[in-house]
Amino acid sequence: MRRLRTFESLRNRNYRLYVAGQTLSANGTWMQRVGQGWLVLELTGSGTLLGVTLALQHLPMLLAGPWGGLFADRLDKRRLLLWTQSISGALALFLGVLTATGLVQFWMVLILAFALGTVNALDHPTRQTFVLEMVGSNQVTNAVTLNSIVNNAAKAVGPAIAGVLISIAGLAASFLINAVSYFAVVVALALMSTGDLRPSAAPRRARGQLREGLRYVARTSELAAPLLLMTLAGMLAFEFQVVLPLFARDTFGGGSEIYGLMFSAMGIGAVLGGLIVAGSLRATNTVLLVSALGFGGLVLIAAIAPTLTLALVALFGIGAASIAFRATANSMLQLRASPEMRGRVMALWGIAMMGTTPIGGPLIGRIAETAGPRFALGLGGVATMIGAIALFVHLLRRRVPDFAGPVPPDISASAIDTAAGADSPIPRTPPVTAALRRSWLGRLGPPRADAARNGRPPDGVASGAGGASKERPDERRR
Repeated sequence: MRRLRTFESLRNRNYRLYVAGQTLSANGTWMQRVGQGWLVLELTGSGTLLGVTLALQHLPMLLAGPWGGLFADRLDKRRLLLWTQSISGALALFLGVLTATGLVQFWMVLILAFALGTVNALDHPTRQTFVLEMVGSNQVTNAVTLNSIVNNAAKAVGPAIAGVLISIAGLAASFLINAVSYFAVVVALALMSTGDLRPSAAPRRARGQLREGLRYVARTSELAAPLLLMTLAGMLAFEFQVVLPLFARDTFGGGSEIYGLMFSAMGIGAVLGGLIVAGSLRATNTVLLVSALGFGGLVLIAAIAPTLTLALVALFGIGAASIAFRATANSMLQLRASPEMRGRVMALWGIAMMGTTPIGGPLIGRIAETAGPRFALGLGGVATMIGAIALFVHLLRRRVPDFAGPVPPDISASAIDTAAGADSPIPRTPPVTAALRRSWLGRLGPPRADAARNGRPPDGVASGAGGASKERPDERRR
């Protein structure tokens, strides 16, 4: 019987340091998120303006996210993170001081939210690709899932602490604690052994690299499908920071404690779900479909729950399903993207997850104010389920393989014509080898298990420039 290797990636010292720092910092981040949402409601009383605040915070990701990914491909990721984490901590400290002194006004919150979003546009794709640099391709799915567990454990603990802390010590405490928590990540990054990192070769500086990355994704169904699905879900279903404060206040008549409890229920579910899938999750199209359908269905159940208890149970399930959904999509992108394109691909992932909030945040906030929080929440669940089914049908029609090997970047160039014919602008079948097609047709499961476990494409798929990135000889050293 195969043993679940839930904590396999923690054998890597650099990743252990990263997780330790991230554990403290993520709790502080969630405390600030709860505090910021409640601060905006206290200052304005408006769900729409709460959505506007989040829109401004995530607007830089939408506008500058691809450039952040390009920087992540070009620069030393560890040093880049040292700067972004330090600046984020300084911004949290400033907001805490303004709130503690009673000087804070709504326009100040907007400016600081935009500044934090600007830093995140660079920080997010760098953190995503840095995971692979720490652990290598063999353990990236496990590491991504464990990273999600850490973040969702923080979602379980941080909001609950923030809800109580706000009622006792005031809003400023959540911002000041977050400022201190960033120091843990900075220390962890400083203590890492740089010789054990596995950096990908930086692409040569040239004009058109950003457009090249966009074309690569647009013409690669293996990457475009999970990105499109997450864009839809990120815009309509993952706007919990907008919906849940209104859900707690207007639907159930609660305060900051109920708001924090709702996020905590999601976090606890995500932790338990993550522990289950961490040792066995496989980044395939089928798993993506099932997890997306489960997530969307549970969001719909939470929206129609008649009591707070049932809503909390549904939110618990949402947390479990969301970690499988996001970890699967994230791993599919990291494993299927060519190494020299990975930073740009993960920048688009950041746009899908956070960069859609400038559109979805105000929209969902307005819908929640006019039609009610229940309708706004249910809309996201239904949209995710419809999108999952539509994209899965598209993948089946295009015969996209259910494997996790990298797709060569020349797919975005003239080589695509070999799959569709020179006169067809859109290929009828993806440009994969005949051997790969044969290994997948007739079944929904992935190719041979030993190939998947070893982090390499199935037999018959060439590795070279378009294959898996080369690992360090001592990669599997324990």
